[in-house]
Amino acid sequence: MPKPLVAIVGRPNVGKSTLFNRLAGRRIAIVEDTPGITRDRLYADGDWRGREYTLIDTGGIQMFDPDPLKAQVRTQAEIAMAEADVIVFVVDTIAGLTADDFELATALRRSPKPLVVLANKVDNGDQEYRNVPEVYALGFPEVYPVSALGGRGVADALDAIVDHLPPPPPAPEEEAEDERTKIAIIGRPNVGKSSLLNAILGEERAIVSPVAGTTRDAVDTSFEFNGRELVLIDTAGIRRAGKIQGGVEYYTVLRALRAIERADVVMLVIDAIDGLTDGDKRVGGYAHEAGRAAVIVVNKWDAGRKDVLEEAPGKNPMKIFSDGLREQMPFMSYAPLAFTSALTGKGVAAAVDAALDAAENHAMRIPTGELNRLLRDAADAHPYNEKGRALKIYYATMPTVKPPTIVLFVNDPELMHFSYKRYLENRIRESYSFEGTPLRIDVRKAADKKEA
Repeated sequence: MPKPLVAIVGRPNVGKSTLFNRLAGRRIAIVEDTPGITRDRLYADGDWRGREYTLIDTGGIQMFDPDPLKAQVRTQAEIAMAEADVIVFVVDTIAGLTADDFELATALRRSPKPLVVLANKVDNGDQEYRNVPEVYALGFPEVYPVSALGGRGVADALDAIVDHLPPPPPAPEEEAEDERTKIAIIGRPNVGKSSLLNAILGEERAIVSPVAGTTRDAVDTSFEFNGRELVLIDTAGIRRAGKIQGGVEYYTVLRALRAIERADVVMLVIDAIDGLTDGDKRVGGYAHEAGRAAVIVVNKWDAGRKDVLEEAPGKNPMKIFSDGLREQMPFMSYAPLAFTSALTGKGVAAAVDAALDAAENHAMRIPTGELNRLLRDAADAHPYNEKGRALKIYYATMPTVKPPTIVLFVNDPELMHFSYKRYLENRIRESYSFEGTPLRIDVRKAADKKEA
Protein backbone atom coordinates (compact mmCIF):
# COMPACT_ATOMS: atom_id res chain seq x y z
CA MET A 1 0.00 0.00 0.00
CA PRO A 2 1.52 3.40 -0.96
CA LYS A 3 2.59 5.52 1.99
CA PRO A 4 0.81 8.85 2.63
CA LEU A 5 2.57 11.88 1.15
CA VAL A 6 3.77 14.90 3.14
CA ALA A 7 4.72 17.95 1.04
CA ILE A 8 7.05 20.63 2.47
CA VAL A 9 6.42 24.05 0.90
CA GLY A 10 7.48 27.64 1.42
CA ARG A 11 9.34 30.50 -0.22
CA PRO A 12 13.08 30.17 -0.97
CA ASN A 13 15.64 29.82 1.81
CA VAL A 14 13.29 29.25 4.75
CA GLY A 15 15.01 25.94 5.58
CA LYS A 16 12.77 23.44 3.78
CA SER A 17 15.63 21.20 2.68
CA THR A 18 17.20 21.20 6.15
CA LEU A 19 13.81 20.26 7.57
CA PHE A 20 13.42 17.58 4.90
CA ASN A 21 16.73 16.02 5.93
CA ARG A 22 15.75 16.24 9.60
CA LEU A 23 12.36 14.55 9.05
CA ALA A 24 13.88 11.89 6.78
CA GLY A 25 16.63 11.20 9.30
CA ARG A 26 19.44 11.55 6.78
CA ARG A 27 21.00 14.13 4.46
CA ILE A 28 19.32 13.83 1.07
CA ALA A 29 18.49 17.30 -0.19
CA ILE A 30 21.27 19.71 -1.12
CA VAL A 31 21.40 22.34 1.62
CA GLU A 32 22.99 25.66 0.73
CA ASP A 33 22.40 29.19 1.97
CA THR A 34 21.36 30.40 -1.48
CA PRO A 35 17.72 31.03 -2.38
CA GLY A 36 16.38 28.59 -4.96
CA ILE A 37 19.01 25.84 -4.59
CA THR A 38 16.27 23.16 -4.50
CA ARG A 39 14.40 23.58 -7.76
CA ASP A 40 13.01 20.08 -8.02
CA ARG A 41 11.08 17.80 -5.75
CA LEU A 42 12.95 15.16 -3.81
CA TYR A 43 11.40 12.17 -2.11
CA ALA A 44 12.33 10.19 0.99
CA ASP A 45 10.55 7.85 3.36
CA GLY A 46 10.22 8.63 7.06
CA ASP A 47 8.40 7.24 10.05
CA TRP A 48 7.25 8.55 13.41
CA ARG A 49 5.31 6.80 16.18
CA GLY A 50 5.00 3.74 13.96
CA ARG A 51 3.44 5.68 11.06
CA GLU A 52 5.30 5.63 7.76
CA TYR A 53 5.09 8.43 5.19
CA THR A 54 6.85 9.77 2.11
CA LEU A 55 8.26 13.30 2.25
CA ILE A 56 8.28 15.60 -0.77
CA ASP A 57 10.75 18.49 -0.74
CA THR A 58 9.85 21.32 -3.14
CA GLY A 59 11.63 24.29 -4.60
CA GLY A 60 11.07 27.72 -3.10
CA ILE A 61 7.81 29.31 -4.24
CA GLN A 62 8.01 32.92 -5.42
CA MET A 63 4.44 33.94 -6.10
CA PHE A 64 5.09 37.19 -7.96
CA ASP A 65 8.22 36.46 -10.01
CA PRO A 66 7.40 36.28 -13.77
CA ASP A 67 10.61 34.37 -14.57
CA PRO A 68 9.69 31.13 -16.46
CA LEU A 69 11.91 29.01 -14.20
CA LYS A 70 10.22 30.40 -11.09
CA ALA A 71 6.83 29.71 -12.68
CA GLN A 72 7.93 26.13 -13.34
CA VAL A 73 8.93 25.70 -9.69
CA ARG A 74 5.50 27.01 -8.66
CA THR A 75 3.84 24.46 -10.93
CA GLN A 76 5.92 21.63 -9.50
CA ALA A 77 5.08 22.68 -5.94
CA GLU A 78 1.39 22.87 -6.82
CA ILE A 79 1.53 19.29 -8.10
CA ALA A 80 3.27 18.19 -4.90
CA MET A 81 0.52 19.84 -2.85
CA ALA A 82 -2.20 18.27 -4.99
CA GLU A 83 -0.67 14.82 -4.51
CA ALA A 84 0.00 15.27 -0.78
CA ASP A 85 -2.09 14.04 2.12
CA VAL A 86 -0.59 16.66 4.47
CA ILE A 87 1.06 20.01 3.61
CA VAL A 88 3.82 21.47 5.79
CA PHE A 89 4.16 25.25 5.36
CA VAL A 90 7.56 26.59 6.49
CA VAL A 91 8.34 30.26 7.26
CA ASP A 92 11.53 31.96 8.46
CA THR A 93 11.46 33.56 11.93
CA ILE A 94 14.76 35.38 11.37
CA ALA A 95 14.03 37.02 8.01
CA GLY A 96 10.40 37.59 8.94
CA LEU A 97 7.30 37.39 6.78
CA THR A 98 7.24 38.55 3.17
CA ALA A 99 4.58 39.17 0.54
CA ASP A 100 5.30 35.67 -0.82
CA ASP A 101 4.50 34.18 2.60
CA PHE A 102 1.16 36.00 2.79
CA GLU A 103 0.20 35.11 -0.79
CA LEU A 104 1.11 31.45 -0.30
CA ALA A 105 -0.80 31.40 3.00
CA THR A 106 -3.89 32.68 1.18
CA ALA A 107 -3.59 29.86 -1.37
CA LEU A 108 -3.11 27.26 1.36
CA ARG A 109 -6.18 28.42 3.27
CA ARG A 110 -8.21 27.58 0.18
CA SER A 111 -6.81 24.05 0.08
CA PRO A 112 -8.87 21.28 1.69
CA LYS A 113 -5.66 19.46 2.67
CA PRO A 114 -4.55 19.26 6.33
CA LEU A 115 -1.89 21.90 7.03
CA VAL A 116 0.92 22.13 9.60
CA VAL A 117 2.63 25.56 9.89
CA LEU A 118 6.25 25.62 11.08
CA ALA A 119 8.10 28.76 12.21
CA ASN A 120 11.66 27.68 11.42
CA LYS A 121 15.14 28.85 12.45
CA VAL A 122 14.40 29.06 16.17
CA ASP A 123 18.03 28.04 16.56
CA ASN A 124 19.50 30.10 19.38
CA GLY A 125 16.77 30.44 21.96
CA ASP A 126 14.84 33.51 23.06
CA GLN A 127 15.75 35.89 20.22
CA GLU A 128 14.09 33.80 17.52
CA TYR A 129 11.14 32.88 19.77
CA ARG A 130 10.27 36.59 20.01
CA ASN A 131 9.54 36.55 16.27
CA VAL A 132 7.18 33.56 16.37
CA PRO A 133 4.02 35.56 17.28
CA GLU A 134 4.45 37.50 14.02
CA VAL A 135 3.71 34.27 12.13
CA TYR A 136 0.15 34.26 13.49
CA ALA A 137 -0.49 37.25 11.22
CA LEU A 138 -0.77 34.69 8.40
CA GLY A 139 -4.13 33.69 9.89
CA PHE A 140 -3.46 30.12 10.99
CA PRO A 141 -4.65 29.06 14.46
CA GLU A 142 -1.59 26.97 15.34
CA VAL A 143 2.11 27.51 14.64
CA TYR A 144 4.94 25.17 15.68
CA PRO A 145 8.32 26.82 16.42
CA VAL A 146 11.16 24.57 15.21
CA SER A 147 14.86 24.52 14.54
CA ALA A 148 15.36 22.25 11.55
CA LEU A 149 19.09 22.75 11.99
CA GLY A 150 19.29 21.80 15.67
CA GLY A 151 16.18 19.65 16.03
CA ARG A 152 14.35 21.84 18.57
CA GLY A 153 10.56 21.43 18.35
CA VAL A 154 10.76 18.85 15.56
CA ALA A 155 9.18 16.10 17.69
CA ASP A 156 6.10 18.28 18.30
CA ALA A 157 5.93 19.08 14.59
CA LEU A 158 6.13 15.38 13.72
CA ASP A 159 3.36 14.63 16.21
CA ALA A 160 1.16 17.17 14.42
CA ILE A 161 2.04 15.81 10.98
CA VAL A 162 1.32 12.21 11.97
CA ASP A 163 -1.96 13.22 13.63
CA HIS A 164 -3.10 14.64 10.28
CA LEU A 165 -2.16 11.58 8.21
CA PRO A 166 -5.09 9.57 6.88
CA PRO A 167 -5.81 6.49 8.99
CA PRO A 168 -4.11 3.34 7.72
CA PRO A 169 -6.50 1.17 5.71
CA PRO A 170 -7.88 -1.81 7.63
CA ALA A 171 -6.44 -5.16 6.65
CA PRO A 172 -8.89 -6.91 4.32
CA GLU A 173 -10.57 -9.81 6.09
CA GLU A 174 -11.81 -11.84 3.17
CA GLU A 175 -9.59 -10.66 0.35
CA ALA A 176 -6.59 -12.92 -0.19
CA GLU A 177 -3.21 -11.28 -0.42
CA ASP A 178 -2.10 -10.60 -3.99
CA GLU A 179 0.64 -13.17 -4.44
CA ARG A 180 1.36 -12.27 -8.05
CA THR A 181 4.94 -11.23 -8.69
CA LYS A 182 5.04 -7.55 -9.67
CA ILE A 183 7.75 -6.53 -12.11
CA ALA A 184 8.42 -2.83 -12.77
CA ILE A 185 10.12 -1.97 -16.06
CA ILE A 186 12.23 1.10 -15.29
CA GLY A 187 14.86 3.20 -17.01
CA ARG A 188 15.60 6.60 -18.39
CA PRO A 189 13.49 7.85 -21.33
CA ASN A 190 13.60 6.13 -24.72
CA VAL A 191 15.67 3.06 -23.84
CA GLY A 192 12.95 0.70 -25.09
CA LYS A 193 10.87 0.00 -21.98
CA SER A 194 7.51 -0.11 -23.78
CA SER A 195 9.01 -2.20 -26.59
CA LEU A 196 10.25 -4.67 -23.98
CA LEU A 197 6.80 -4.80 -22.38
CA ASN A 198 5.24 -5.52 -25.77
CA ALA A 199 7.82 -8.23 -26.46
CA ILE A 200 7.02 -9.88 -23.11
CA LEU A 201 3.27 -9.69 -23.68
CA GLY A 202 3.49 -10.53 -27.36
CA GLU A 203 1.21 -7.69 -28.38
CA GLU A 204 1.12 -3.91 -28.81
CA ARG A 205 -0.19 -3.26 -25.31
CA ALA A 206 1.82 -0.05 -24.72
CA ILE A 207 2.28 2.79 -27.20
CA VAL A 208 5.73 2.57 -28.79
CA SER A 209 7.21 5.79 -30.10
CA PRO A 210 10.74 7.03 -30.81
CA VAL A 211 9.84 10.25 -28.98
CA ALA A 212 11.05 10.20 -25.39
CA GLY A 213 8.31 10.57 -22.79
CA THR A 214 5.38 8.80 -24.46
CA THR A 215 4.47 6.75 -21.37
CA ARG A 216 3.07 9.23 -18.86
CA ASP A 217 1.79 6.92 -16.12
CA ALA A 218 2.76 3.67 -14.49
CA VAL A 219 0.49 1.10 -16.15
CA ASP A 220 -0.20 -2.35 -14.65
CA THR A 221 -0.75 -5.33 -16.95
CA SER A 222 -1.56 -8.85 -15.71
CA PHE A 223 -0.36 -11.83 -17.76
CA GLU A 224 0.75 -15.44 -17.48
CA PHE A 225 4.32 -16.60 -18.04
CA ASN A 226 5.11 -20.31 -17.97
CA GLY A 227 2.00 -20.94 -15.89
CA ARG A 228 2.67 -18.14 -13.38
CA GLU A 229 0.47 -15.06 -13.08
CA LEU A 230 2.55 -11.89 -13.09
CA VAL A 231 1.95 -8.14 -13.13
CA LEU A 232 4.06 -5.89 -15.33
CA ILE A 233 4.35 -2.24 -14.34
CA ASP A 234 5.47 -0.08 -17.27
CA THR A 235 6.82 3.25 -16.03
CA ALA A 236 7.69 6.52 -17.64
CA GLY A 237 11.39 7.21 -18.04
CA ILE A 238 13.11 8.77 -15.04
CA ARG A 239 15.29 11.77 -15.86
CA ARG A 240 17.93 13.58 -13.89
CA ALA A 241 16.18 16.07 -11.61
CA GLY A 242 17.62 19.14 -13.33
CA LYS A 243 16.35 17.97 -16.73
CA ILE A 244 12.76 17.41 -15.69
CA GLN A 245 10.62 20.04 -17.38
CA GLY A 246 7.14 21.10 -16.38
CA GLY A 247 4.33 19.67 -14.34
CA VAL A 248 3.40 16.64 -16.42
CA GLU A 249 6.91 15.20 -16.26
CA TYR A 250 7.11 15.78 -12.52
CA TYR A 251 3.88 13.90 -12.01
CA THR A 252 5.26 11.15 -14.26
CA VAL A 253 8.47 10.78 -12.26
CA LEU A 254 6.52 10.61 -9.00
CA ARG A 255 4.38 7.81 -10.40
CA ALA A 256 7.46 5.94 -11.65
CA LEU A 257 9.18 6.14 -8.26
CA ARG A 258 6.05 4.91 -6.52
CA ALA A 259 5.84 2.05 -9.04
CA ILE A 260 9.30 0.96 -7.89
CA GLU A 261 7.96 0.98 -4.33
CA ARG A 262 5.08 -1.32 -5.34
CA ALA A 263 7.22 -3.78 -7.29
CA ASP A 264 8.81 -7.01 -6.10
CA VAL A 265 11.52 -6.84 -8.75
CA VAL A 266 12.61 -4.22 -11.28
CA MET A 267 13.93 -4.69 -14.78
CA LEU A 268 16.36 -1.80 -15.26
CA VAL A 269 16.52 -1.23 -19.01
CA ILE A 270 19.62 0.37 -20.50
CA ASP A 271 20.40 1.12 -24.14
CA ALA A 272 23.26 -1.00 -25.50
CA ILE A 273 23.94 1.57 -28.21
CA ASP A 274 24.31 4.49 -25.79
CA GLY A 275 26.10 2.37 -23.21
CA LEU A 276 25.80 3.02 -19.50
CA THR A 277 25.00 6.65 -18.65
CA ASP A 278 24.80 8.67 -15.44
CA GLY A 279 21.02 8.56 -15.90
CA ASP A 280 21.06 4.75 -15.88
CA LYS A 281 23.10 4.73 -12.67
CA ARG A 282 20.70 7.22 -11.09
CA VAL A 283 17.64 5.13 -11.93
CA GLY A 284 19.39 2.02 -10.65
CA GLY A 285 20.18 3.90 -7.47
CA TYR A 286 16.47 4.57 -6.88
CA ALA A 287 15.73 0.83 -7.10
CA HIS A 288 18.72 -0.09 -4.93
CA GLU A 289 17.77 2.42 -2.21
CA ALA A 290 14.23 1.05 -2.27
CA GLY A 291 15.65 -2.44 -1.64
CA ARG A 292 14.09 -4.02 -4.71
CA ALA A 293 15.28 -7.15 -6.47
CA ALA A 294 16.71 -6.23 -9.86
CA VAL A 295 17.75 -7.47 -13.28
CA ILE A 296 19.72 -5.19 -15.62
CA VAL A 297 18.33 -5.58 -19.14
CA VAL A 298 20.76 -4.50 -21.85
CA ASN A 299 18.30 -3.75 -24.64
CA LYS A 300 19.03 -3.18 -28.36
CA TRP A 301 21.89 -5.66 -27.98
CA ASP A 302 21.72 -6.68 -31.65
CA ALA A 303 22.94 -3.19 -32.57
CA GLY A 304 25.06 -2.65 -29.46
CA ARG A 305 26.96 -5.91 -30.02
CA LYS A 306 28.16 -4.65 -33.39
CA ASP A 307 29.44 -1.44 -31.82
CA VAL A 308 31.42 -3.39 -29.20
CA LEU A 309 32.89 -5.73 -31.83
CA GLU A 310 34.02 -2.77 -33.92
CA GLU A 311 35.84 -1.32 -30.93
CA ALA A 312 37.31 -4.65 -29.76
CA PRO A 313 37.40 -7.16 -32.64
CA GLY A 314 37.91 -10.76 -31.61
CA LYS A 315 36.86 -10.14 -28.01
CA ASN A 316 33.73 -11.41 -26.26
CA PRO A 317 31.33 -8.45 -26.59
CA MET A 318 29.09 -9.52 -23.69
CA LYS A 319 32.07 -9.82 -21.36
CA ILE A 320 33.46 -6.45 -22.39
CA PHE A 321 30.10 -4.75 -21.87
CA SER A 322 29.47 -6.59 -18.58
CA ASP A 323 32.92 -5.77 -17.16
CA GLY A 324 32.49 -2.08 -17.97
CA LEU A 325 29.04 -1.98 -16.43
CA ARG A 326 30.12 -3.77 -13.25
CA GLU A 327 32.99 -1.34 -12.83
CA GLN A 328 30.66 1.67 -13.10
CA MET A 329 27.76 0.24 -11.05
CA PRO A 330 29.42 -1.63 -8.16
CA PHE A 331 26.43 -0.92 -5.89
CA MET A 332 24.30 -3.26 -8.07
CA SER A 333 26.84 -6.05 -8.45
CA TYR A 334 24.15 -8.51 -7.29
CA ALA A 335 21.91 -7.81 -10.32
CA PRO A 336 22.25 -10.30 -13.20
CA LEU A 337 22.53 -8.99 -16.75
CA ALA A 338 20.15 -10.00 -19.54
CA PHE A 339 20.99 -9.06 -23.13
CA THR A 340 17.88 -8.55 -25.25
CA SER A 341 16.46 -7.21 -28.46
CA ALA A 342 12.90 -6.15 -27.76
CA LEU A 343 12.29 -5.71 -31.50
CA THR A 344 13.18 -9.32 -32.38
CA GLY A 345 12.27 -10.85 -29.02
CA LYS A 346 15.71 -12.39 -28.58
CA GLY A 347 16.67 -12.86 -24.93
CA VAL A 348 13.35 -11.53 -23.60
CA ALA A 349 12.13 -14.80 -22.07
CA ALA A 350 15.51 -15.27 -20.37
CA ALA A 351 15.21 -11.76 -18.90
CA VAL A 352 11.80 -12.59 -17.40
CA ASP A 353 13.17 -15.87 -16.01
CA ALA A 354 16.01 -13.92 -14.37
CA ALA A 355 13.50 -11.48 -12.87
CA LEU A 356 11.45 -14.34 -11.39
CA ASP A 357 14.57 -15.95 -9.91
CA ALA A 358 15.53 -12.58 -8.40
CA ALA A 359 12.06 -12.20 -6.89
CA GLU A 360 12.33 -15.65 -5.25
CA ASN A 361 15.77 -14.82 -3.83
CA HIS A 362 14.37 -11.51 -2.58
CA ALA A 363 11.99 -13.46 -0.34
CA MET A 364 14.47 -16.16 0.78
CA ARG A 365 15.20 -16.58 4.47
CA ILE A 366 18.22 -18.37 5.98
CA PRO A 367 17.37 -20.52 9.02
CA THR A 368 18.82 -18.95 12.15
CA GLY A 369 21.00 -21.92 13.04
CA GLU A 370 22.54 -22.10 9.58
CA LEU A 371 23.13 -18.35 9.52
CA ASN A 372 24.96 -18.37 12.85
CA ARG A 373 27.13 -21.34 11.84
CA LEU A 374 28.05 -19.60 8.60
CA LEU A 375 29.00 -16.36 10.34
CA ARG A 376 30.95 -18.18 13.04
CA ASP A 377 32.99 -19.97 10.36
CA ALA A 378 33.53 -16.67 8.51
CA ALA A 379 34.72 -14.94 11.69
CA ASP A 380 37.03 -17.85 12.58
CA ALA A 381 38.54 -17.82 9.08
CA HIS A 382 39.10 -14.07 9.11
CA PRO A 383 38.94 -12.43 12.58
CA TYR A 384 38.73 -8.65 12.61
CA ASN A 385 40.49 -6.19 14.91
CA GLU A 386 40.11 -2.42 14.96
CA LYS A 387 42.64 -0.36 16.92
CA GLY A 388 43.64 -3.39 18.96
CA ARG A 389 40.09 -4.39 19.83
CA ALA A 390 38.56 -7.58 18.46
CA LEU A 391 35.11 -7.48 16.88
CA LYS A 392 32.92 -10.24 18.31
CA ILE A 393 29.72 -11.40 16.66
CA TYR A 394 27.58 -12.93 19.39
CA TYR A 395 24.41 -13.70 17.50
CA ALA A 396 22.69 -13.16 14.15
CA THR A 397 19.11 -13.30 12.98
CA MET A 398 17.17 -12.57 9.81
CA PRO A 399 14.00 -10.76 10.89
CA THR A 400 12.76 -9.62 7.48
CA VAL A 401 12.97 -10.33 3.78
CA LYS A 402 12.18 -8.29 0.65
CA PRO A 403 15.01 -7.33 0.88
CA PRO A 404 16.73 -10.01 2.97
CA THR A 405 17.93 -8.26 6.13
CA ILE A 406 20.41 -9.72 8.60
CA VAL A 407 20.90 -8.28 12.08
CA LEU A 408 24.26 -8.88 13.76
CA PHE A 409 24.55 -8.45 17.53
CA VAL A 410 28.15 -7.56 18.36
CA ASN A 411 30.27 -6.33 21.27
CA ASP A 412 30.70 -2.85 19.72
CA PRO A 413 29.06 -1.73 16.44
CA GLU A 414 31.78 0.93 16.00
CA LEU A 415 34.28 -1.88 15.37
CA MET A 416 32.41 -3.07 12.25
CA HIS A 417 34.32 -1.60 9.30
CA PHE A 418 32.45 -1.43 5.99
CA SER A 419 35.07 -3.68 4.38
CA TYR A 420 34.44 -6.42 6.95
CA LYS A 421 30.70 -6.10 6.47
CA ARG A 422 31.32 -6.57 2.75
CA TYR A 423 33.44 -9.65 3.52
CA LEU A 424 30.59 -11.16 5.53
CA GLU A 425 28.11 -10.38 2.77
CA ASN A 426 30.34 -12.10 0.22
CA ARG A 427 30.61 -15.20 2.42
CA ILE A 428 26.82 -15.31 2.76
CA ARG A 429 26.36 -14.94 -1.00
CA GLU A 430 28.85 -17.76 -1.61
CA SER A 431 26.65 -20.13 0.39
CA TYR A 432 23.17 -18.94 -0.59
CA SER A 433 21.75 -17.82 -3.90
CA PHE A 434 20.91 -14.19 -3.34
CA GLU A 435 21.54 -13.27 -6.98
CA GLY A 436 19.33 -10.41 -8.03
CA THR A 437 18.61 -9.01 -4.57
CA PRO A 438 20.35 -6.55 -2.28
CA LEU A 439 21.36 -7.96 1.09
CA ARG A 440 21.16 -5.61 4.05
CA ILE A 441 23.26 -6.10 7.18
CA ASP A 442 22.31 -4.18 10.31
CA VAL A 443 24.80 -4.12 13.19
CA ARG A 444 23.61 -3.65 16.78
CA LYS A 445 25.14 -3.83 20.23
CA ALA A 446 24.44 -7.14 21.93
CA ALA A 447 22.48 -7.14 25.16
CA ASP A 448 24.19 -10.32 26.28
CA LYS A 449 27.30 -12.19 25.24
CA LYS A 450 26.11 -15.27 23.48
CA GLU A 451 28.39 -15.99 20.54
CA ALA A 452 27.14 -16.99 17.10
